[in-house]
Amino acid sequence: MFPSRMIRTRAEEKLTCMSPTPAKVIGALALVGFFTFGNPLLAQDRRLIAIGGMLHESNTYSEARTGIADFTRNALFRGNEILDEYSTANNEITGYIEGARKYGFDLYPTIVGWAVPSGRVTDEALELITGEMIERLKQAPKTDGLLLALHGAMVTESFDSGDAEVVRRLRKAMGPEFPIVVTHDFHANITPEIVERSTALITYKENPHIDQRLCGLQAARIISRIVRGEVRPTQAIVKPWVYITKTHQYTKRAPLLPLVEETRQLEKDPRFLAVSFSGSYHYADVPNMAPSVVVVTDRDADLARREAQRLADKIWDLREQFQLELPGAASAVRQAINSDTSPVVLVETGDNIGGGGPGDATFILRELIRQNASGWVMAIYDPAAVEQAVRAGVGGAFQADVGGKTNNEHGAPVPIRGQVKLIYDGRYIETEARHGGRRYLDQGPSAVIHAEGSTRDLPNVLLLVSRRHTPFSIHQLTSAGIYPERQKILVVKAAVAFRAAYEPIAARIIEVDTPGYTTVNPNNRVYKKIHRPMYGVK
Repeated sequence: MFPSRMIRTRAEEKLTCMSPTPAKVIGALALVGFFTFGNPLLAQDRRLIAIGGMLHESNTYSEARTGIADFTRNALFRGNEILDEYSTANNEITGYIEGARKYGFDLYPTIVGWAVPSGRVTDEALELITGEMIERLKQAPKTDGLLLALHGAMVTESFDSGDAEVVRRLRKAMGPEFPIVVTHDFHANITPEIVERSTALITYKENPHIDQRLCGLQAARIISRIVRGEVRPTQAIVKPWVYITKTHQYTKRAPLLPLVEETRQLEKDPRFLAVSFSGSYHYADVPNMAPSVVVVTDRDADLARREAQRLADKIWDLREQFQLELPGAASAVRQAINSDTSPVVLVETGDNIGGGGPGDATFILRELIRQNASGWVMAIYDPAAVEQAVRAGVGGAFQADVGGKTNNEHGAPVPIRGQVKLIYDGRYIETEARHGGRRYLDQGPSAVIHAEGSTRDLPNVLLLVSRRHTPFSIHQLTSAGIYPERQKILVVKAAVAFRAAYEPIAARIIEVDTPGYTTVNPNNRVYKKIHRPMYGVK
């Protein structure tokens, strides 16, 4: 919390208990607080900006459904809980909060929900979270605008773009002139409808997403200028119909680095309020699955359209550079074993947890065992195996079939023998700006197993977790007493987002073409709804 902050209340707290159960979500209003900085006597001259969000990356190939319990389990905060959770984090909500201080407006926090990427969001969850956000806005003192955090790749049971539906409902409830500034993930499948209904829309520029806070801060600056009458945004979207392979969506190198840098240069021109490029989210079979360019200008619709088209043409011109050739699991493990430098990071792209993978694929694990690899580390989601480790106890013998329990698409369980080295609660803190921007992380009760073939200096380490957990932080390993820089092989179930944490220690990174919900090979996926033709997709 900021020591200079003073919380004031503009609405009385309802006495209704805020239970996280679905039945009590709508209609319950918690204490409404907001930031005021400086002299409270000046508060009447300040603007009141609401903040809210519903963030989910929905993999339409997953059989799972993401319900209200998934949001509650991961992150569902209301009122001042939002300020408490995000003031010291590194995501867009943090940027909104920082922006209130920097640009001199007050905050009215409504509700923010986030769930781990998985299958479609249920209609019930959409109704509950969006309904409560609207109810809180209507119960609020007069608000001057809304900063809205949406992922941009949320698909629900009834809507191919859940994000566009959220904005449609908010626009209907709040009226055509109410400012709504939306922030999106880099992996958004942006629709023309959401651009039409929002006042301004901007996306993160970086992948891994280490600039989320800056994106939120930029959105805060824009809305502060809107409500003061300094600017009147006009925006345009153009979608180049090209498939940018997930592993090519790394913004720190070509082919995307020059494009991202150009968006930054354009934003130095005062005519442009925001220039955004999204790489798209491939794991959703929806009509707007494609990259997008969104340009926001001040009162110049023609300029927005021209620049959006020009940047989209540049993406199209790069289309042949987005093709893919990666080794399979057997070849990748062989390369890692024979490497003269270490650690080698093997990227299990078909089980990218951050893209909706189940986290329990076994293709690389099976090859590590079959090829007698040594000094490897792999985290895998398997609550049943964690329970077995707990029963064995620290120092006890471990024997279980691990992973491969979601379905046949992600491999069969692998028999593992070894010794239980650690059992712990799976919680840790990320202090750096990392993909996802969260500070307090929880992978559930967890166990560290030293599998057969381990030595005291070079163990084969299996980190069993009971919650699906993205490998965006190296502290996932270090908090468990694992020294990743001393190991020979590190396996991450990811695509690009792991790089901010792992590149500083990796001697080599090998992306692996594996099957699964998040396969990066478009030839291994059947698309029925996407735009045709799509360059790069048969």
